[in-house]
Amino acid sequence: MSKFDDDYISLAKEILSKGVEVENRTGVNTIKLPSYNLEFDLRKEFPILQTKQTFYKNAIIEMLWIWQMQSNDVRDLHDRGVHIWDEWMVDEDGIYRIYEPTTSEYDKDKEVVVMDPLSVSVDNPNGALKPKCDESGKVMTAKSLIEGKNIKAAKFYGKEYAHTIGTAYGFITDRYKHTQNLINTLKNNKGDRRMVKSLWQDEFLRTAVLPSCVWSTEWDVTGDTLNLSVHQRSCDTALGLPFNVTQYATLLKMIAQVTDLEAGKINYSIKDAHIYVNQVSGIEEQIARYKRYRELLNEYKNNPANFRDYEQSLNLFVDLVDGTENLEETQYIKERKLDKRIIDIIESDEQPYLWLDDSVKDFFAFDNSRELKHSKVKSYKHMGKITFPITQ
Repeated sequence: MSKFDDDYISLAKEILSKGVEVENRTGVNTIKLPSYNLEFDLRKEFPILQTKQTFYKNAIIEMLWIWQMQSNDVRDLHDRGVHIWDEWMVDEDGIYRIYEPTTSEYDKDKEVVVMDPLSVSVDNPNGALKPKCDESGKVMTAKSLIEGKNIKAAKFYGKEYAHTIGTAYGFITDRYKHTQNLINTLKNNKGDRRMVKSLWQDEFLRTAVLPSCVWSTEWDVTGDTLNLSVHQRSCDTALGLPFNVTQYATLLKMIAQVTDLEAGKINYSIKDAHIYVNQVSGIEEQIARYKRYRELLNEYKNNPANFRDYEQSLNLFVDLVDGTENLEETQYIKERKLDKRIIDIIESDEQPYLWLDDSVKDFFAFDNSRELKHSKVKSYKHMGKITFPITQ
């Protein structure tokens, strides 16, 4: 199993054992650590979690949306089968609607006052917003557009921002041509110590639906090795971190390839590493999977005969279950199927790795379609998905 899993489970355990529960803007409390650091050496492994499935195509496409397509338009993701930004998309009428985390009694007629992000100054983007008025001077209101979900709040960004996430992520990379500037510097002045790319721009915070969580990268060339430091201001450890780590490992590998360098280390710095309280059960399941992996790995190393006997009986059992129609998948069956996945990981000859088409010499030529023709994560075995709730 990858070192990333070891480090990730250690982080999850530390949050649960030493973290502090705090309130936040979403209405769902988090358990947080103030800071945490990770390090990955891409010469030794490609970091992707195996204790749960990472949908790496979605992760890579999102990264290319930001750094290659340089887009903030969520429809560009929809065209590629990715819907991870839907909760933060401005609606057709220019209003961004925020919904209650859970709705017990749906009220389709509930209205909220629409607030104006530009009613605060650039030097106080987190100040108290004022209501937005329409052209006649009437205060704007908004209702839910999603059946079954109650609206909680709303902001007006303008119809020009419809279907986007406002002035965040790809908007910033495009405005400052971050990617083009980085590649040009790496090709012409690789010893430059100013290769810092910030997605956090005070000028555009007010009109960013969600200001960038992974907000800064610093690039360094030592010898012929390209290294990267990543800074994350807020880290949804259950949902965001697995995506983000795999994304930036892919970005580093791609940028290194098109600048004739070797991808080296990623130093990954996290502020506010948190788990939402409604994600705890899923994280505990992932920790239990890791523990079970360690138990079976110990058996594999120390009692190979017993391990083989169990593996054979397990294969027969799973084959029988899979061949039986309308059989309820009990907890016992789920555990046996998990054991089979874990054994497949233990016996795998290869760790997961990122394959890039080495004929691609232009970062903007990497295929960003659903097929990702020039980039594949190969030999990826995992223990299955874990579903976590999204908090808006």
